[in-house]
Amino acid sequence: MEKTLLGFIGAGNMATAIINGIVSTETLSPAQIFIFDINAEKCSYFKEMGIQIAPSASELVASCDVIIFAIKPQNFEEVLAEVKEQATRNKLFISIAAGISTNYIRKGLACDSPIIRTMPNTPLLLGQGATAMCRSSGVTDSMYEMAETFFSSCGTVIELKEEQMNAVISVNGSSPAYVYLFAKAMLDNAVKQGIEKEIALPLIVQTFIGSAGMLMYSGKTPDELIEMVSSRGGTTLKALEYFYDHNFEKIVDEAMLACTERAKELGK
Repeated sequence: MEKTLLGFIGAGNMATAIINGIVSTETLSPAQIFIFDINAEKCSYFKEMGIQIAPSASELVASCDVIIFAIKPQNFEEVLAEVKEQATRNKLFISIAAGISTNYIRKGLACDSPIIRTMPNTPLLLGQGATAMCRSSGVTDSMYEMAETFFSSCGTVIELKEEQMNAVISVNGSSPAYVYLFAKAMLDNAVKQGIEKEIALPLIVQTFIGSAGMLMYSGKTPDELIEMVSSRGGTTLKALEYFYDHNFEKIVDEAMLACTERAKELGK
């Protein structure tokens, strides 16, 4: 990737996480990375890192081989109209926006450019992200592997079919918020029971980390892991009975389906 020039349109949290991962792993040098953002403060931050600041989105596209759209779905129409004159079949475009299809981007660019659609999540900020990716026709294996390298510099990458990309938002894109809500409820209850927040939070966090490790590495299913913690007539079963009686699994199911439906509504 010695000669690859990578550009980011938008320099928010996700772009920052990806850039930091790419630079820290020396996948690309700062001089190979361009950004365009209307926020002067963000541009100043990246300029200090040695990142190139583009004067406009169209000039960034003209200069770069790979362009990442790190913008909100509602800004796509405007940005695609601005940069379409610079789009070519030799440039790879990558989107991190929810609901925006590869076909919509191609139509907006008025060019049969190769497109990769991704759905990352905010733990990318800690190098612990989970990113789902799909590719349009015209994306070569070498192009895909390069994009995969960018996102794997700050977490795990999984390839999906495009028809699964709206549903996966509920699985990895939005799901950190579910975990935080569950953690907040546990923390609030710990305080209610007289355990100080500063004591309870590290215990809750480490429990999440350890439980995730068991799911990843134990070779056991979620049901088997639940059974390991649940002694007959014990405290865990009493808590689980309450969850089951109040349709906890159905609530999660319906919440995830609602997330997917919203992605379809936003989709283009």
